[in-house]
Amino acid sequence: MTNEEREKQRKKRRAAKVRRFLYILLFVLIIAGIGAAVGIGIHNVRAGKQKIRDEKEAEIAAEEAEIIRHRALIAEADALALQYDYDGAIALLKSVPDYDKDSELVDAIANYTVTKTTLTAVEPTTVPHIFFHSLIVDKARAFDTATLGEATVAGINAWMTTVDEFDRILQQMYDNGYVLVRMRDLVTETTDENGKVTFSANRNLMLPPDKKAFVLSVDDWSYYHSYDGKGYGDKAVLDENGDVKVQYTDAEGNVSIGDYDVVPRLNSFIDAHPDFSYKGARGILAMTGYNGCFGYRTDADYVKREHLMSDQQAWLNAHPDFDEEARQKEIAEAVKIADACKAEGWEFASHTWGHLSVTNMDVTSLQADNERWMANVANIVGETDTIIFAHGNDIGDWHDYDAETNPVYAYYQSAGYHFFANVDASTKSWVQIREEYFRQGRIDCDGLQMWRALSGKAKINVFEDMFDVETVFDADRPTPVSASGKA
Repeated sequence: MTNEEREKQRKKRRAAKVRRFLYILLFVLIIAGIGAAVGIGIHNVRAGKQKIRDEKEAEIAAEEAEIIRHRALIAEADALALQYDYDGAIALLKSVPDYDKDSELVDAIANYTVTKTTLTAVEPTTVPHIFFHSLIVDKARAFDTATLGEATVAGINAWMTTVDEFDRILQQMYDNGYVLVRMRDLVTETTDENGKVTFSANRNLMLPPDKKAFVLSVDDWSYYHSYDGKGYGDKAVLDENGDVKVQYTDAEGNVSIGDYDVVPRLNSFIDAHPDFSYKGARGILAMTGYNGCFGYRTDADYVKREHLMSDQQAWLNAHPDFDEEARQKEIAEAVKIADACKAEGWEFASHTWGHLSVTNMDVTSLQADNERWMANVANIVGETDTIIFAHGNDIGDWHDYDAETNPVYAYYQSAGYHFFANVDASTKSWVQIREEYFRQGRIDCDGLQMWRALSGKAKINVFEDMFDVETVFDADRPTPVSASGKA
């Protein structure tokens, strides 16, 4: 074989090897490609399944979140219904988009609607109005004649209520089906295009048939200097939650914050018994101004050093640096209390700036007093259309107020007052609703009135439907209780 032939065969063998290598490489690449494709396919399948699972889980989570939201709304609606606001409860649930496709919402709305049909209208003229002064916390100090004198103790005993009595009154009234309403809930108020306000009896105040409405007010929530050292609270304060409480200093000088008066005590009772309040109603705080508000010395006379009583002068002697800057700080603190009270549902009324006996007073004097109230109290609590007369007085007898013949009424009407209240414990309720005003008699839940009912000296026991005087009356009270003395 020639060299040329041998060279040709070598080239053929090399070409064959290259072809085999290329075939093997191609085969390997094909196999690898198939494997990769299969792997990608498996990954895509797995990813698709995970996506479906993720979407399903998100859908379930969204459904669960919606259920939680709806149940929270139902709980909120239940709270409204518990305070007899069935319309508000229904409106809240109907605000949910497609509420009619949710069986729980539909059932709740149906229950509120059915309950509404069982309610009965309250007759406004039969609603009693009870009132209190600041509560006696320490009976030992309040009734200590050796320290305070017989006249002062007699006044405290006559006009004040102890904490224990107040608690028993609330509990028994609750047990007897009473529900706290606002004075203004008893009327329908309309204002025409000229701003004229007119009133009519509210025939749409609806409660369950076993419930009875009542109104509550508090006089003189000012912690007068005359209260110092007699077992009352010191001043209103806000706790760490922003709730209105009262600071109290005991006989040993220990200071604490708590439910030491009507406002925080009633708030706590309603927190525990929300169905004791109609649509969140609280009471009316009838405020004077001459000693300030809520225990803060906010009146301008403290700085002017004018028209001071002996206890005010004594306080200033103990605080010689008290000036306008200090007074403004007192006002700022008092405003916080007033705003918190309003947020809790309390309303404010004038009790006249100087705690006046308005009967037979001339218009000039009353106008001057009201202007001082506006300057020294309205700047803290806001303006009001309600005046609760001090000392149980009134600006007229039981006949209708008439602006043409009663210049005092004409003045108060022009000053924006439309709601009036006096004291009348001769009857279980007294209400006068006229186009121009609302007027109501109040029953004093104090030592004197309870003693009269307990001893049979009252012509009528005005408390008998509300609570049992015998079990409410504090055994630590000095008896008999008389109207003499000064609180």
